[in-house]
Amino acid sequence: MGTYDCTKCPAYCCSYERIIVNKRDVKKLAKHFDLDPEVAAKRFTKTREGEVVLRHQKDKIYGSVCMFLDTKTRRCTIYNARPGVCHEYPEYPTCGYYDFLSWEREQQQDEKFIPLKKG
Repeated sequence: MGTYDCTKCPAYCCSYERIIVNKRDVKKLAKHFDLDPEVAAKRFTKTREGEVVLRHQKDKIYGSVCMFLDTKTRRCTIYNARPGVCHEYPEYPTCGYYDFLSWEREQQQDEKFIPLKKG
């Protein structure tokens, strides 16, 4: 498939349960919000299975997404201060979810179709 277009995706990568952050990421968030790094860590992260990850918020599409996703526009609210893992995603020239989404939209003949998880 071709390259991906994040503006046509409902932010699937923001629904990952483990958006891992490191100390540098927390410092970047602290600076962005003009907070002490310890305050930023408590406010924006949690430890899950021994990993420091970004906190989530409820979402009507995926159930749970990164706390920094604007759930109406489906865009990152901290784009310039986003963690390294977000900045580097996807690590290949294509995005598997976008490829799947594009295929589904073509099959459904609906440019706005979003396959939802059942649960």
